[in-house]
Amino acid sequence: MSSPTPANPALALGGLLRKRRKQMELTLKVLSDRAGVSAGYLSLIERDMAVPSLGTLAQLADALDVSIDYFVKSTKPADALSRASGREKFSIAGSSITYEALSNDYPGSEISSYIMHVPANYTSETVSHEGEEIIYILEGTIEQTLDGQTFTMTAGDSLHYSGTVPHSWANPSDNEAKILWSGRLTVLNASGTRKVPPSNRPQIVGAGN
Repeated sequence: MSSPTPANPALALGGLLRKRRKQMELTLKVLSDRAGVSAGYLSLIERDMAVPSLGTLAQLADALDVSIDYFVKSTKPADALSRASGREKFSIAGSSITYEALSNDYPGSEISSYIMHVPANYTSETVSHEGEEIIYILEGTIEQTLDGQTFTMTAGDSLHYSGTVPHSWANPSDNEAKILWSGRLTVLNASGTRKVPPSNRPQIVGAGN
């Protein structure tokens, strides 16, 4: 069969496969066992020396916890545009925070970015995870705690830190706060399709409100 159109013009199918496999920290042998495809054939696909059938591609997508669109969906320049008047807003079940998605969630992307609307008197869990984060305070006051040290941040302040450092944050005021959050990690919500900031990840090392 002919090669599917790569989802990301900068990465052919083999590059997307290798990128996702390494994100999941899987060896060729482990992926081979999960997908039912020989390690040798996987190596050929990753080097763009072989083109899998649609059925094999579906097996690989399932083994890598992505939809087949990850490999074959094309994107348009307009997909990258986010307008304030029509920007998607969503929340996570059980959380009072509202998110506005800024980043373009195309296959192979690594950066996520959101505006977070944080309600008054909110306190997060303490979390620790791989990746890194940048927060920029748009409105209000946020108390960000890194490894036990607390920083009081107001509009215009920013913080860039490793996700491996235990961290939490709170809005101690009686008014909503807005945070611009950006980070390099892939996190899925309950539907399995939306990246969200790591305050909602299950790796909780301390309880909050």
